Amino acid sequence: MDEETKLSRKTVLRAALAAGVAAPVALLGGPALARTAAVGGQAPELTPSCHDDDDPTPEQTEGPYFKPNSPERTSLVTPGTQGTRLTVTGYVFGLACLPVNRALLDFWQADVNGAYDNTGFTFRGHQYTNAQGAFTLSTIVPGLYPGRTRHIHVKVQAPGRPILTTQLYFPNEPRNNTDTIFDARLLMTVRDNGSAKEAAFDFVLNVPQTPTTTGTPPTTSTTSTPPGGTTWAAGTAYAAGARVTYSGRDYVCLQGHTAQPGWEPPNVPALWRTA
Repeated sequence: MDEETKLSRKTVLRAALAAGVAAPVALLGGPALARTAAVGGQAPELTPSCHDDDDPTPEQTEGPYFKPNSPERTSLVTPGTQGTRLTVTGYVFGLACLPVNRALLDFWQADVNGAYDNTGFTFRGHQYTNAQGAFTLSTIVPGLYPGRTRHIHVKVQAPGRPILTTQLYFPNEPRNNTDTIFDARLLMTVRDNGSAKEAAFDFVLNVPQTPTTTGTPPTTSTTSTPPGGTTWAAGTAYAAGARVTYSGRDYVCLQGHTAQPGWEPPNVPALWRTA
């Protein structure tokens, strides 16, 4: 099996989540995984891309501001909340790159002025992943305070397993170079969306799993009568399971979508695999 056919289940799951709503994360103008240039122009180690037997997401200090018993909610903002709106999405995987259902994620962060609410639960909340291991957090870009770069705290726990405590970071922050806690492997992928920002990060927990024999996630389905043998063409609506040829090679569609220029099968492993 060549590298082109070794699909990341994470990448396919992201395409499944985005199909019909937005372009797959792999095509959003940046990599599907968090990465940025490190000091001296060297690329840092990537956020775990979730291949079988991959290393778990790195742990980090809890810090002095954690509070238990946060409310269950996916949004930490109200209509009057100050700050740049931020939506963080991602998945929680185990060691075999399979999604973790009902994983607990407990987030807490500073407000726009760099202050934590230590009396109440502003910018604090927990939630659970869905059956596909996905989560979504609506919050703001946290403010800065002395000694630290911009970051979001999180505890992640698979049912009945130990807790992972870590922090998520923003690329291209000047203080990333001076913060002694900062770890480039915990950088989110961040992009602008109008006046707001969107970020993505996938967690890999130290949870043993039995690998499947296919790179297609459980939620991906195929059509009963997929088209076959056609030549890939932009503007064509392809269903999962559809077969096409491109530059003399055969491909199978992994997720339903409408093809666009630049989405040719070799360029988008989230949507196509070699037959």
